[in-house]
Amino acid sequence: MTPKQIERMREVVAHLSEYAEHLEKGWKVETSEGEVKFVMMSPNLPHITNVDVFRDQIKAQTPAITAVNNTDMLDPLTGLEKVPALMAFPAEDVDPQAESIDPRAVLVVVEIVSKSNPKNDLVTKLEDYPRMGIPLYIVVDPRNGTIGVHSAPNDGPDGLKYRSSIPYSFGDTVPAGRWTFDTSGLVRYR
Repeated sequence: MTPKQIERMREVVAHLSEYAEHLEKGWKVETSEGEVKFVMMSPNLPHITNVDVFRDQIKAQTPAITAVNNTDMLDPLTGLEKVPALMAFPAEDVDPQAESIDPRAVLVVVEIVSKSNPKNDLVTKLEDYPRMGIPLYIVVDPRNGTIGVHSAPNDGPDGLKYRSSIPYSFGDTVPAGRWTFDTSGLVRYR
C-alpha cells in the first residue's frame, strides 16, 4: 500500500473505531491488506482462561515485561491494525497514554483461535504479523488442542513469513522465545 492509501485507511479505521465504541458488546476494528473488518470482542470462558495461562506465565518469568489483552495494535508502516488476545512488550518501549501499541515494540502475540472465525488467527494473522514486525506468534487452538509457535520472520520470495513453525499439543511444555510455557492448564472448547 502507498503512504496515501495507508493514511486513508487510518482515517477510515479511526472513524469506524469511534462508531464501534458506541455499539453494544465491545466491537473493535482490524485491518488486513486493504480490508477493514469489525471484530466482536466477546471472549468466552475457555478463551479468557487460555489467555490467563499465558499472561500469568509471562509475568512470572519476566516481571519487567507488560502483558495486556484486547488492546489495539496499529502498525504505522503497513497501516495494519489488530486487537490481539494477548501481547507482551517492555513497558519502557511504549507510551502508557498511547491509544494503540506499535507492533515493533511487541515481543510476543498470543491468539486464541475463535470457533466462529478460525481463518483470522490461522491464516490472516499468520500472514500479517510478520509484516508488522511481530517476532513471535503463538496460536492456541482450543478446537483441537493444538498450539503453533511461529518465529523468525524472514523475507522470502512470497514476502515476509515466519521461517520457524513448531507444533505442540495442550499439556506440552512449550519453549517460545525467552519463555517456557506449561500448557497443562489450557482448556478446549466443547
